[in-house]
Amino acid sequence: MPRTGMKNKNMTFRATLRVGIAVLAVSLFSAPPASYAFDLEKAREYFVKEDYPGTIKECENILAYKGYSRELDELYYILGLSYMKTENYLRASDIFEIIINEFRDSAFRDDAMLGLGDTYFLRGDYNAAQSQYKTFLEKEPLTRLKPAVYYRFAQICVNNGDQRGAREYLEKLKKEYPLSFESRMELIPAQDALSFTIQVGAFSKNDNAQNLCRILIGKGYKAYIEEASSGSGRTYKVRVGKLSSRFEAQQLERQLSNEGYPTKIFP
Repeated sequence: MPRTGMKNKNMTFRATLRVGIAVLAVSLFSAPPASYAFDLEKAREYFVKEDYPGTIKECENILAYKGYSRELDELYYILGLSYMKTENYLRASDIFEIIINEFRDSAFRDDAMLGLGDTYFLRGDYNAAQSQYKTFLEKEPLTRLKPAVYYRFAQICVNNGDQRGAREYLEKLKKEYPLSFESRMELIPAQDALSFTIQVGAFSKNDNAQNLCRILIGKGYKAYIEEASSGSGRTYKVRVGKLSSRFEAQQLERQLSNEGYPTKIFP
């Protein structure tokens, strides 16, 4: 496959990722030092501002400490997703496989199984991706991530030229999970069309929206304004980020909320 074509497909697929990563726990008895929480918070800040190399560096520094924390699962989730964002799919898949095999009680195990399939997909190995997704559903038939798997099956069919198979999976998705995020997706979406965002304000005056937007941009956030019309006039909505997974949106929402902004995730 030509490199440019692969990159475009990866960009398209990345907009639908609901990638998760589980915990690689360390079995020591001592509690982590006070600096641990501070370092994790710094990693979160890098992550929500889409500085993925910075996130990776912070997370790897934290992992150099052989302590225990209930937040290690979050750390690994952030780290794995950051490797995905920087296209280091081999490193991400290594982490997913360790989690799947060694941490069977993790709340993020399903996400890791989905993520492992995603790493194959993004490398263009659709057969391996399909096999992993099928294994996932066989082992976890009641997983909350089944809509995401159905959508990925449909995309694999499209990439293999099987339009009929793609339609069947989309119909199954809409029939079984009509309220899911994936059921509202176009099969081959534009990168920005299908994403989560955080609303932090809605104003009747554009100047007020512009002022808030400038403040957020000055803090390093990717803020923008969306206009909407109604019977009472126009509304100017200030929103931050266009994120490919709800986890990313939740991290960004938490940071904005901690800074005192009223927040709501869309869609």
